[in-house]
Amino acid sequence: MPKKNVIIIGAAGRDFHNFNTYYRDNDLYNVVAFTAAQIPDIDGRKYPSELAGKLYPEGIPIHPQQDLTGLIKQLEADICSFSYSDISYQEVMAVSAIVHSAGADFLLLGPAHTQIKSKKPVISVGAVRTGCGKSQTSRRVIAILLARGLKVVAIRHPMPYGDLVAQKVQRYATVEDLSLHKCTIEEMEEYEPHVVRGNIIYAGVDYEAILREAEKEADVIVWDGGNNDFPFYKTDLMITVTDPHRAGHELLFYPGEVTLRMADIVVINKIDSSAPEDIQKLRNNIEKVNPEAIVVDAASPLTVENPEIIKGKRVLVVEDGPTLTHGNMKIGAGTVAARKYGASELIDPRPYIVGKLEETFKTYPDIGTLLPAMGYGEEQISDLEKTINGTDCDSVVIGTPIDLGRIIKINKPSTKVGYDLQEIGRPDLEELISGFLEKRGIK
Repeated sequence: MPKKNVIIIGAAGRDFHNFNTYYRDNDLYNVVAFTAAQIPDIDGRKYPSELAGKLYPEGIPIHPQQDLTGLIKQLEADICSFSYSDISYQEVMAVSAIVHSAGADFLLLGPAHTQIKSKKPVISVGAVRTGCGKSQTSRRVIAILLARGLKVVAIRHPMPYGDLVAQKVQRYATVEDLSLHKCTIEEMEEYEPHVVRGNIIYAGVDYEAILREAEKEADVIVWDGGNNDFPFYKTDLMITVTDPHRAGHELLFYPGEVTLRMADIVVINKIDSSAPEDIQKLRNNIEKVNPEAIVVDAASPLTVENPEIIKGKRVLVVEDGPTLTHGNMKIGAGTVAARKYGASELIDPRPYIVGKLEETFKTYPDIGTLLPAMGYGEEQISDLEKTINGTDCDSVVIGTPIDLGRIIKINKPSTKVGYDLQEIGRPDLEELISGFLEKRGIK
């Protein structure tokens, strides 16, 4: 039979993983292209031959997703394999309509063909949307495991936006490693909270190679998921975080509902700041699709380094970038802190934005009076610095989890907002993880 021509529709993450695990050495298929969406400035590159394997000595080109219709016809694609996440069902099917109208099949690869088996126990933490509180849940899980004397290594969902060969396997143990690997702000937001606590975290491009390195120094692997994606590894205990601020989204976004249905434990986060009717709606939806899951109620209480920088001041709030963009959140930790500590006004950054940030607000016009901490490259980081420093405000509230002042120079008073997961009532994660470890005979 002739090979099937395949285009992988992605965003520099799940797409590369699906290629590595299913297509790379598969003689039945010929991957003719990747397309790129969600992340700026990654199209126009190649998936390099060093990672693509013996069937692709020239590598594989990466094109903008908006060229998909023409690419299907030009490259005579038989199949388009959809491979990115945190996208509404309506948007997924809109892409399928483009694919089908151009004559190709539309495919969603599942866990059976893409998950890798670990030699060590795997606890996975995912979420139904970006910005639910998955990161602080992962940190809480790791803290519980470390307190039991276990060696724990976290592996993070991919964000490889630079030199893909150099990013094949990345190990982060110190803040200095963030500079060594030339991390974007989005990568720092995920890695820095781990390393400042002394946790080791891996990431990169080739997730089997990453896993084999991590296994050498771990008793337990913690998969720190991203973008509401389901895990890259076969999972022994699945924890899924949900968000009452977006009640209903857990059944409307791909593949968030997959992570909900897979969950052994469902965390309802942000209980303290959510409306009772939204919490109940979420509980009903969890019961509807995964009645066997154990539900843990939780909050993410805030800490502010210098509240006096907020009280009575006109503040610019800088939030975690992906939470505001493809996460569709209208509020983040910085906004909550600004209101809690008595800011007189939240300043709209839009009159002051420059450079690539203008593109961000055009793509995501509903962001509103918040500034996403975008920084996928030096130019965008520079534009973020210029925008913050050019904004007419008294002070800056930093809701992103990194030390932003380490990356850019802010010319006005600023304060950082922190947050950790706090379970409410029983059962809690410590009790449930202890039970899991005992059942597995892990001491």
